[in-house]
Amino acid sequence: MKNLPYFCRGEVVRGFGRGSKQLGIPTANFPEQVVDNLPADVSTGIYYGWASVGSGEVHKMVVSIGWNPYYKNTKKSMETHIMHTFKEDFYGEILNVAIAGYLRPEKNFDSLESLISAIQGDIEEAKKRLDLPEHLKLKEDNFFQVPKGKIMNGH
Repeated sequence: MKNLPYFCRGEVVRGFGRGSKQLGIPTANFPEQVVDNLPADVSTGIYYGWASVGSGEVHKMVVSIGWNPYYKNTKKSMETHIMHTFKEDFYGEILNVAIAGYLRPEKNFDSLESLISAIQGDIEEAKKRLDLPEHLKLKEDNFFQVPKGKIMNGH
């Protein structure tokens, strides 16, 4: 994706139910319309950046964009793991995401354990990168001050 940061917003919908249950890594899923409106040059893979739910606090996040080869998805998805513990689910809320950078391409794994290990490594790498000044300033972007209820792709 050439144009980073990339900003998008959409309603949190139910995904495959694997993030929390199988992986222990909860994810918030965007509806198909948000995924379908990603730029044509978006590479599948793992990205990092900032996210907020509704008008809540802005937290570090990683997001997987792609087909999830381990699970052999037939529909491209965009699954965001926010580095924060929420007290309850937030289906139906508006998720605001600012993608700051790219970590790695998506790949298949030979076991659930190796997939979980890779995701945990992605989270640790994202935490480090998001502490860099050029990424920290994105946390304060006006994008996160926008009123609830707007769905937007792009800048």
